Amino acid sequence: MRRWEKLLDSYMEEYRARGIGRESIAATESRLQRWGWWLRKRRPRVAIEQIGVELISKYVASRSSFRSKATVYGTLSTMRGFGDFLVRQGLWKINPLRWMKGPKVSPYSRTPKRIDHAHMEAMWREAAKRRGDYSAHLWVTVLALLYGTGLRRGELERLDVDAFDRAGGTLRIDGRKTGRERCLPLPEIVLQCLDVYLPLRHNQLEEAGLVGERALLISRNGRRLSGFAISNGVHAISRSAEVPLRSLHQFRHSCASDLLEAGVHLAEVQHILGHCGVSTTVRYVHIADPQRRAAIELH
Repeated sequence: MRRWEKLLDSYMEEYRARGIGRESIAATESRLQRWGWWLRKRRPRVAIEQIGVELISKYVASRSSFRSKATVYGTLSTMRGFGDFLVRQGLWKINPLRWMKGPKVSPYSRTPKRIDHAHMEAMWREAAKRRGDYSAHLWVTVLALLYGTGLRRGELERLDVDAFDRAGGTLRIDGRKTGRERCLPLPEIVLQCLDVYLPLRHNQLEEAGLVGERALLISRNGRRLSGFAISNGVHAISRSAEVPLRSLHQFRHSCASDLLEAGVHLAEVQHILGHCGVSTTVRYVHIADPQRRAAIELH
C-alpha cells in the first residue's frame, strides 16, 4: 500500500495548509493510517480504485463495535474528506462516503459532568496534605489552574514559565489544539497559588541543577510534569478525598458551568475555553442556566 501512504502524505499536506490544530491533524492521520492498515490485510489485495461501498461498509462496521456515536461519526467524517481527495486525484469517479450517513450525534446527548463544590473543596484539602512542601503546593496549583482557567490537560502540560505574565495577571495558552493562541486573565486564587508555587519551583530546579528548565509545572526531579503524571496525580488525590472523578475534563466542565451560572456571557466563556465555535459552548447552558434557576425560584 505504498500508493496509499504517498496519497496520505499529499492529503495531509493539504490538510495542514488549512491552519487546523496539531491534535486534530494527528487524529485525522491516525484514522486514515488505520484504514490503510485494514485494507492491506484484505485478501485478495484491493487496488485503491476498486474500493467500493461494500468494503467501506465492512470497515466502518469493524470500527463501530463498542464505540460511541461521536467516535463513529468522526471516523466517517475523516474518511469522507479523504474520499473527496481521491475523487480530485482522479482515482475515484464518485465518493460513496458522501451518501453514507453516520449515527445522529446531538451535542446535548451526553451532558458534561461537573464537580460539585463540596467535592472540589475536598480535593483541594487533600492536595494540600501531599507529602513535602513542594508537592503540596504543586498539586494545589495544578487544581487551581484546571478549575480556574478550564485548561485542557495537554495545554496544562505544555505551559512554559514565560507564558505567565504576573504584571498583567494573564496566562498565554498555545494554539496546538485549536490553531489559535489565546491569553487568559487569571482569577485571584490562581494568581495567589502561582505566587507561592514559583519560588518553590525555582528552589527545586536549583537542587536538581536544571535552572534553565522552561516548563511551568515540574516534578520533584526538575523535569516537565507530563500529561500522564498530571492525570495520575489528580486521580490519586480524588481517590484519597473519596471524590468520584472520571476525567480531568470535569474540571473544564465545572469551570464553564460555574462561569455561566455567575452570569458570564456565553461568548466570553467560549473565548476562555478556546472553543472554535459557540455551538460547543452552548451545551454547558443545559447544566448551568441562571435564568432557568431564577424562574424556578420565583415559581
